[in-house]
Amino acid sequence: MKNGLIIINCIILTIGTCGGPLLTRLYFTNGGKRIWFMSFLSTAGFPIILIPLLVSFLSRRRGNRNPNNAENKRKTKLFLMETPLFIASIVIGLLTGLDNYLYSYGLAYLPVSTSSLIIGTQLAFNALFAFLLVKQKFTPFSINAVVLLTVGIGILALHSDGDKPAKESKKEYVVGFLMTVVAALLYAFILPLVELTYKKARQEITFPLVLEIQMVMCLAATFFCVIGMFIVGDFKVIAREAREFKIGGSVFYYALIVITGIIWQGFFLGAIGIVFCASSLASGVLISVLLPVTEVFAVVCFREKFQAEKGVSLLLSLWGFVSYFYGEFKSGKKVVDKPQPPETELPILPVSDYVA
Repeated sequence: MKNGLIIINCIILTIGTCGGPLLTRLYFTNGGKRIWFMSFLSTAGFPIILIPLLVSFLSRRRGNRNPNNAENKRKTKLFLMETPLFIASIVIGLLTGLDNYLYSYGLAYLPVSTSSLIIGTQLAFNALFAFLLVKQKFTPFSINAVVLLTVGIGILALHSDGDKPAKESKKEYVVGFLMTVVAALLYAFILPLVELTYKKARQEITFPLVLEIQMVMCLAATFFCVIGMFIVGDFKVIAREAREFKIGGSVFYYALIVITGIIWQGFFLGAIGIVFCASSLASGVLISVLLPVTEVFAVVCFREKFQAEKGVSLLLSLWGFVSYFYGEFKSGKKVVDKPQPPETELPILPVSDYVA
């Protein structure tokens, strides 16, 4: 069951990590200018989580053979989350909303390749925060993976100065660069914070509960961005922006908006799903290894330059990915193969022929 969840979360995280930045950049390069609106879309797809939550609720109700039992009543509630976990999810959600704004601001002025290499630096910070917050244990394989992925991102940075779009000013480029750096640092803190929340929760963490946490986080992040949209007046200009969109007009614009919201939801759900099934470091490693893949798609979709450094970075990232998960496989195998202590056997008492 756990392996199946890991595979599913890896798939949707892959789609979100690669598709989210590309769709967001597609919006900005074809006439879209609303940064708060893009931040809003990063988490606005949370209502789709209600579908698996409803399925889980109905399944619990059908499997409840003793509805009068207090424990069964608790498990068959519509929502499992208790108040402390609800408050923690709101706080993390507000931080996520801020992170969405910082990242969207960066994508408005930076190529996907440059943005990806900056976001890739989050792995080093993620490892540090994971060690400080949840006492993450490192193996030679995980350390090797962090080093390889960090070096790969550093190699990408060698030619980042030549990626500045011609229509962007130097000031816009620098501000976008700094915003993306802060976004990477903040998200590197958020993932271990989610794992710490799981560990400190005073209730059993199940996958349906993880879905509830994700929904509350996204709801808080979306509310944060809606306030920003009201302040800058995004709601007044969306219809006009749709009519003036460079490709496909209004129909394509609204289709892009819906798909972008769904894809980004996959990213966030996959990320915290990996944290639940494995660790925040595993989630950070998978995100980092997918960034060079995103760069390849950016080269194909937006005709961005693909220097030799990007090819080397891609190979190092794949090497780091294999190193990390090979180490996890070996660690899991050691646990499975570890001999269990023999059970204490009671001596067999002889049967007496005496008949009372």
